[in-house]
Amino acid sequence: MSRIIGIDLGTTNSVAAYLADDGPKIIPNALGESLTPSVVGIDRDGKLVVGRTARELQVVSPQRCAAVFKRFMGSDWKTTIEGRTFTPEELSSLVLRTLKEDAEAFFRETVSRAVITVPAYFNDQQRKATINAGRIAGFEVERIFNEPTAAALAYGFHEARSEKKILIFDLGGGTFDVSVVEIFDGMLEVKSSAGETFLGGEDFTRTLAARVLETQGANFERAEMEAPERVSRLLQLCEIAKRKLSRQDSYTIPYPDVDGNIPEKGTTVTVTRDQFQAWTNAILGRIDLPLRRVLADAKLTRDDIDEVILVGGATRMPAVIDQVGKLFGKPPHCRLNPDEVVALGAAVQAGLHADDKNVSDLVVTDVAPFTLGIEVSKRFGNQDRTGYFLPVLHRNTTIPTARSEIVSTLQPNQTVIDVKIYQGESRHTNENLFLGEFQVPGIPRGPAGQQVEISFTYDLNGVLEVEATILETRKKVTHLITRYARGLSQTQVEQAVRDMAKLKVHPREQAVNRLILKRAERLFKELPATLREQLGMLLDGFEHAMAQRDVELVARHREELERFLSAFDPEGLMDQEDER
Repeated sequence: MSRIIGIDLGTTNSVAAYLADDGPKIIPNALGESLTPSVVGIDRDGKLVVGRTARELQVVSPQRCAAVFKRFMGSDWKTTIEGRTFTPEELSSLVLRTLKEDAEAFFRETVSRAVITVPAYFNDQQRKATINAGRIAGFEVERIFNEPTAAALAYGFHEARSEKKILIFDLGGGTFDVSVVEIFDGMLEVKSSAGETFLGGEDFTRTLAARVLETQGANFERAEMEAPERVSRLLQLCEIAKRKLSRQDSYTIPYPDVDGNIPEKGTTVTVTRDQFQAWTNAILGRIDLPLRRVLADAKLTRDDIDEVILVGGATRMPAVIDQVGKLFGKPPHCRLNPDEVVALGAAVQAGLHADDKNVSDLVVTDVAPFTLGIEVSKRFGNQDRTGYFLPVLHRNTTIPTARSEIVSTLQPNQTVIDVKIYQGESRHTNENLFLGEFQVPGIPRGPAGQQVEISFTYDLNGVLEVEATILETRKKVTHLITRYARGLSQTQVEQAVRDMAKLKVHPREQAVNRLILKRAERLFKELPATLREQLGMLLDGFEHAMAQRDVELVARHREELERFLSAFDPEGLMDQEDER
C-alpha cells in the first residue's frame, strides 16, 4: 500500500509531515523549509507560483495573488487572477499539490494518500470542500481530522503514559479552535471542542494596518480599493511589526506610498506594544465564549484543567499568552513548535490509519463538533408552525455514535413525512446548515400522532446515516449523507483536475532561484538610487546566469544576491514565525 502523509492545510501556512520510526517528522519543501505559505499567484510570465515566491509577489502585485482563501472554503466565494477565476477549493488544491510534489521529491516515490486537518469548527460544507481540494490535488483523502485533536495527538504521542486533562488553545492565522482532551494509559479522548472560523492572527495584522492608515487620515476598506499596492505592502510591514512587538516594546513602521514603495525620507508610524494590545483587545476578547462553551460541554471548570497547550503562530503574541494565563491561573505551555504541531499530529493519525506498528498502542477518540438534527413542526394553539430544530446528536458527542428521537405525524391520515436534516446550534432551522432530505412513505392511515423513530449514526469519517423507522409496521427508510453529497461531483472534480493541469507551473527545482528573484525585485522598489543601481547589476548577472543554464554560475550569482539581501533586507519575509 502507498505511503500516507499528514497535512496541515493552514490559512497562512501549510505543512506536511510523516510518521517515522522515532516519531512524526516534517517534510521539507523545495526551499528546505517546513512552512509553505498558503499563497497562490501568477507571475508576469503567466506561470503559477505557490508559497514563499507567491508571498513575495503579493507584496508588490497583490492583484496577481490570492491568500487567506481557507476562510471561504465551502462558500460561493471566487477570485480572479490574471483573467482566470478560482474557487477556494481550486486555490487550496494548488497548495496541496505543491506539498504533494515536495513529499514525492523527499521520498522519491509517488505519494497519493493523505490525512488533512481542518478547524474543529468547520461545518459540513467546509469539510467537503477540503476533501474536494485534496482530490483535485491528486490525493486520496483518507481522513479529515480536527486541528486541535491533531495537536493533542502530537503531544499524546510523546506523553502517552501521562494522565491529565489538557486544553488545546489553537489560534492560527485565520481560525480559532479550542478542545479539552484527556490523556490516560495510551488513550487520547477528546471531551469537547469549540471555536470560531473567522478569528486568527490575520485579524490582528489587519487591525494594526487599519490603525496605521487612520493615523494618515485613510480608511482601510477604501484604501484597499483605491491603493491596493499600498495596503498590501503595509500588511506585510504590519506582519513584521506584530512579530517584533512580541519581542520588544515598540516598533517603527514605514508608511508606503500609493504604489507600495517606501520613500527614503517618508512618513513613519511608531507603535508601542501597549498600543497594539489596546487596539486588538476586542479581537482577543472573542476567545472567551468558545472557552466557556468547551468547558461547559466537557462538564469541567478551569481548575480541572491540568495543562494548557498553545498551538498556532498567533499564540506567540504576549497578549495572548498573558490572557490565557490569567484565565486559567497557570502559564500555558508550548513544548512543540506551534506552527508544526498540527501537521505532526496529522502524521500520527496517518500512521494510525495505516496501522503503523509505532502507534499500535495509541487509541484516539474524537467528537462531533456540531449538533445534528431534523426539522419539526410545533403546534401552538390551533396553529402549526414549521422550521424548528430537533437535535438528535448533540455537539461534542463522542464518535462514532448512534442516537435516535421519536417524532409523530401532525395530521389525521398523514401517510408521508419529509425528513430534513440540519447541522447547527440554533433553535430555528433557517439559521442552521441544511444537509439533505428524504421522504418516509407508507405510514398507516389513522389519527395524528403516528410515531416514526429517527436514528442518526455518525462515524469517524464524517459519514452520517439517517434511518427512519415507522414503529407500527417496522418499515425502514435509510438515507446516507457523506461529505461528498454536496459540492463538486466526481465529474466536476475530474474537470477541475484537467483545468489545474493546464496552468503553467515553474519547475520545482527552480524554487530557490525564483524566490531570490522575487525578493530582490520587491526590494529594488524600496532602495535609494545608489543601492538600486548596485542591486540592478546583481539582478542582471543573476538572470543572465539563469538564461545560460550554467549551474555553477547561477550558484555564484545567487550567493552574491543573498549577501546583498541579508545586508539590506534582513527582515524581508524570511521569518518563519507566522501563523498557520
